[in-house]
Amino acid sequence: MSSEPDPTAPDTSLPETAEQLMQAASDRIAALEAELAEQRDRWMRAEAEMANVRARARRDVDETRQYAVQKFAADVVEAAENLHRGLESLPPAEHHEPPIVAKLREGLAGIERSFLAILERNGIRRDDPTGTGFDPNLHQAMGEQETMAHPPGTVVQAYTPAWTLNGRLLRPAMVVVAKAPPAELTGEGARLDRTA
Repeated sequence: MSSEPDPTAPDTSLPETAEQLMQAASDRIAALEAELAEQRDRWMRAEAEMANVRARARRDVDETRQYAVQKFAADVVEAAENLHRGLESLPPAEHHEPPIVAKLREGLAGIERSFLAILERNGIRRDDPTGTGFDPNLHQAMGEQETMAHPPGTVVQAYTPAWTLNGRLLRPAMVVVAKAPPAELTGEGARLDRTA
């Protein structure tokens, strides 16, 4: 027998090679697409992280700018409260008082109004909580007062106002909070005794 190839037999070596090349190319394309998808995912995550870092940095800078004067603002608030205490310590206006006392009172009141306006323009606000509900985030309770005139939990008296800097608390208001009187004073106890 001869070892030479039969010219009439179909050539099977070429299709196998072409199939192998196609399969290898297809496998390589799939691997490259997977790598591309992974790189795209990494890039998207890195972009999102950078956007978060930029936003955090912008927030930090804004917050630092807004609250950098917090210690100074607290000191200025002390001066504003002292000015108000000084005005309150003046005797009440009378018809027969010397004109200099009336002018002094008016001048100090004008200075206080101007000072408070300057503070408000710079983000420092004074809030008198009298008549509002007690808020432990803004108020410090100095005592309770039994009363039927106000619902329990209402601020009935403020020794000092609350001060805020751009919405952040600088100094809490010192307040007295309403509480319900004992049942026997409100008549509920008497009703309970009659029904027993």
